Amino acid sequence: MDCHGASERLMLPTVQEVKSRRRKRESANVQHEATLSPMERLALWITRHVGSMGFFVVILAWTALWMGWNVLAQRFHWGHVFDQPWQFLVWLFISNVLQIHLMPLIMVGQNLLGRHAEMRAAQEYETTVQVEYETEVMLRYLEVIYERLNEVQARLTALEQGGGQPA
Repeated sequence: MDCHGASERLMLPTVQEVKSRRRKRESANVQHEATLSPMERLALWITRHVGSMGFFVVILAWTALWMGWNVLAQRFHWGHVFDQPWQFLVWLFISNVLQIHLMPLIMVGQNLLGRHAEMRAAQEYETTVQVEYETEVMLRYLEVIYERLNEVQARLTALEQGGGQPA
């Protein structure tokens, strides 16, 4: 037995002691959701929807229809041109107004999503520390078990070889 043997066994925590160190953790998603004000919820909703492929397709379709209608209406003299082709000043104005209003909202949403990510990271860190502790305890238990198995093996070997009492 090595020099750690007996003293190491005395220092091993019980399973109950290990389990008692565990903290009940609430989901980071639930915690984050509970901290949001109605305005922050709206900002997140807008951020999630504006940052989606669906919104991109809507903007792409709106742009194609707007420009397509105005180019074709002028070319074929349909008479309902509401934005001069190749200038598209009204389209630019509407697009800029959308961008000016959505940019700060998206930044707020990204900050909120960042706060959520930080909460998840802190919770994952706490879990990792606990798992590391429990793994260390298990390794120490395995070391003690291994030492005891070696003692048993040495006694069995002595019995088999000497036919007498083990040392």
